[in-house]
Amino acid sequence: MDKYAILIGIAGGTGSGKTSVAKAIASDFGKSEVALIEQDSYYKDLSNLTLEERVSVNFDHPDSVDYSLMKEHINSLIHGIEVNIPIYDFSTHTRKKETQSVEKHRIIILEGILALFHQDIRDMMDIKIYVDTADDIRVIRRIKRDINKRGRTFLSVIEQYYKTVRPMHIQFVEPTKKYADIIIPEGGRNKVAVDILRTKIMTLIINHKNAT
Repeated sequence: MDKYAILIGIAGGTGSGKTSVAKAIASDFGKSEVALIEQDSYYKDLSNLTLEERVSVNFDHPDSVDYSLMKEHINSLIHGIEVNIPIYDFSTHTRKKETQSVEKHRIIILEGILALFHQDIRDMMDIKIYVDTADDIRVIRRIKRDINKRGRTFLSVIEQYYKTVRPMHIQFVEPTKKYADIIIPEGGRNKVAVDILRTKIMTLIINHKNAT
């Protein structure tokens, strides 16, 4: 089956500005053209564990991600097949009963710290992007997000950063930079890089439409 959509992978450390880049790209292409898929949706369901055990899981390690289901869904989407993506509850570390239905789109953006980690998924990508932002900026963004959006305390965020986030970034996230076609410093604020990406994406869309 021929590919219907182009797949763009956007990786980078926590708080690097990956989502900003994705939104900047999507802003010129309308909602019917772009589907944003977040790696966070594919954290493994931990309902079989106690809450105490769930909290101790290292969510910055590749083993915490259900790459099998992600691969299945991404493959379906790039061939124009609708999928039902899990909705993850970060307060309980489990998947909700509800799912998010995603129909076919011409552009699929997969965004997450380990978006470029899995080779099979990486090989399906038309463009691979790594967002490179200074550590101090990323840490501040992470603290604000986890406190405001995930109900965490300041001390718990700092403890997690030193215990798992930083070492996992060094071991697993930053090395995926070598797979990137484009490295973007400072995320969505890099207007020149985003403009170049838009032009490249438009060319890919035209080529795909002509081929189908």
